[in-house]
Amino acid sequence: MSIYSAMAHHYDAFTDDVPYAEWAAYVQTLFAKFQADPKLVLDLACGTGSLTVELAKAGYEMIGVDMSADMLSEAMQKSAELDVYPLFLKQRMETLDLYGTVDAIVCGLDSVNYLVKPGALDAAFSRVSLFLEDNGLFIFDVNTEKKFQTIDMQAFVRESDTCFCVWQADYDAETRLMEYYLDFFVHQENGRYDRYSEHHTERMYPLEELQQTLERHEMRLEGVFGELSTEAPTADADRIFIVARRLARHA
Repeated sequence: MSIYSAMAHHYDAFTDDVPYAEWAAYVQTLFAKFQADPKLVLDLACGTGSLTVELAKAGYEMIGVDMSADMLSEAMQKSAELDVYPLFLKQRMETLDLYGTVDAIVCGLDSVNYLVKPGALDAAFSRVSLFLEDNGLFIFDVNTEKKFQTIDMQAFVRESDTCFCVWQADYDAETRLMEYYLDFFVHQENGRYDRYSEHHTERMYPLEELQQTLERHEMRLEGVFGELSTEAPTADADRIFIVARRLARHA
C-alpha cells in the first residue's frame, strides 16, 4: 500500500490537535516580520489542505501540491465551499513543476523531514528556488533530533469513531533516519475491523545542512524560530521553523 493511502481518510481526525488557524496566523506574522506581501502562495506537501484552506480564507490565492492523490482528494472536498478555489497538483517536492513563479512557499508539519533519499533535499530546494519570486519567502519547519530521541522506541495510540491507529517509532542516530510503523484498524458496517499498515520514514536535518542547501540554491536564511514563535528555539525544541528568502536573480 502506498504511503498515506490508509491514513488519508483518517488524517484529519488524528491531527485534530494541530491548530491550523494558528499556523496560518503565524505564517502571516512571519510575512509581516520579514516585510513580505505575497498574493500567490504555494502550500508544498499540503496533505489534506487544512493549512491551504486557512490561508485561502485569509485572502491568499493558493496552490496546494502533494504526492498523495488520496490526500489531495480530501483537500479538494475540504475546499469546495471556498470563494476562491485553490489549485491542487499531484507532485513530489523534488520534482515540483509550476506554470510560473509564486510569491511565497510554505511547507508545514515536518514535510521536509520526509525528504529521505540521497539528494532529495537538494532537489526539492532547487525546485523551490526555481519557482519562488525574487525576494519571496520560503517558510518551513522540521522535527529536531531532540524530538526523535524522545519518541524513539515509543508506541502511540490514536482513535476516532471509525478507526483505531497504533504507531511505533524507531530512530537510528547513525543514519539520522526515523522509521514510523503504523497499523490502522478501520471499522466496517458489518462490525468487523479491516487492518491496513503503512511505513513512513523521516530524516533528521541539522540546521547547518539546511542552511548550506538553501544557500546553494540562492536562498538566504533569514530566521530560525521555536514552534509558532518569533523567538529563537530552545535547546530542547521538538520543532523549529525556518524562514529563507530567494535572492534576486542576476539580469
